[in-house]
Amino acid sequence: MAIRYGVQADTRDECMRALTELCERLGARPSLLPSDTFGNGWLARARPVPPADAEPQPGQQ
Repeated sequence: MAIRYGVQADTRDECMRALTELCERLGARPSLLPSDTFGNGWLARARPVPPADAEPQPGQQ
């Protein structure tokens, strides 16, 4: 199972700031930029950046 981090906020700007901070602190990268299509405010997602020397597992990109 792949690890995903989520951010939820009331506004797009607030969500983007939180996503940026999360990525900086955890060494992650955005996988879903702020979106309001889910109905309960703004949602964004990030995933860990794999080490450069690690080979991807079958089925992972």
